[in-house]
Amino acid sequence: MSGDHEHTPGSLAARVRHVEGLLEQRELVDARELEVALEAFLARSSPANGARVVAQAWVDESFRARLLAHANSAIEELGLSMGGGLQQQRLKVVANTESLHNVVVCTLCSCYPIALLGPSPTWYKSEAYRSRVVRDPRAVLSEFGFDLDTDVDVNVWDSSAESRYMVLPRRPSGTGDLDVDALTSLVTRNGLIGVAPL
Repeated sequence: MSGDHEHTPGSLAARVRHVEGLLEQRELVDARELEVALEAFLARSSPANGARVVAQAWVDESFRARLLAHANSAIEELGLSMGGGLQQQRLKVVANTESLHNVVVCTLCSCYPIALLGPSPTWYKSEAYRSRVVRDPRAVLSEFGFDLDTDVDVNVWDSSAESRYMVLPRRPSGTGDLDVDALTSLVTRNGLIGVAPL
């Protein structure tokens, strides 16, 4: 499993609230401005963003290579960003292959690339998912209706306060004639997390 945590549940949120309070006390920011900025960020956050990234990687090998090497700068080519907070999180995109499947989790809380996947699903934040997907990822995937062949290895990537992960699903066969928009419509949030094939 990859990714290190330097926080405990709620500690990052508490630190952010503390910093916001200090900034407001010193009249460096206005509480309403912060709220408006957060609302604007959430309005731009959608699984369609991550799906568009995947579709672009499927049709453009050079973009795919840049995405896997330096995801933050690659997504900026599409007008996307991992910003939205006081610091920009590092994005790591992990690609599924015929012999390897990737799944994303945050074992200590629910760190998640909101800008690319939209608000996290309830099950992603649940203790059951966070603990079980690490111990027995195949069983969890099966509960989602996704059974992997036994010869496919599974990597579980553990997000942290500083780093977020997104899965690059395998392009489905028979889609060679589809354009980026059509390919985008095939990708689901569950596929971007790794609990579905697409």
